[in-house]
Amino acid sequence: MTLSETSTIAQVHHLLAEKGYEVTDLGADVLRVRHVENGVTLQVALEGNVLFLTVALITVAEEQLTSDLMKMMLAADNGVSTSSFQLYSATEGKIAITLNNFCTLQNMGEEDKDDILSSAGYLLADLVAARTLLSGTLAGV
Repeated sequence: MTLSETSTIAQVHHLLAEKGYEVTDLGADVLRVRHVENGVTLQVALEGNVLFLTVALITVAEEQLTSDLMKMMLAADNGVSTSSFQLYSATEGKIAITLNNFCTLQNMGEEDKDDILSSAGYLLADLVAARTLLSGTLAGV
């Protein structure tokens, strides 16, 4: 990929802002992106040519992550069709559960723009299913 073909976080910022998202640059190729209609906030990070989109769902005590819950999050029929769950260590023995999606960017042409907007849209749609899935098991989702 030549320098002129390199996608930048500024280009992603511009696209999302143009499409009505509220975008804040957090530095280090990371953006905070808020969907203005529903208030959901995503974190968007560009690493190389891969754009990662993440929404935090809930932080729980480690003992709340039962094998049944893990099976539900990994099940093919859980209603979360294009995104994936990830677990991150948080403070004081807690675990943060996030929902994630990504897309690979080539040259910020029309296909890349469509991929970015689709990834964000799929993540927001999957968020509804993820909250429903977790709300039956965990309080506060």
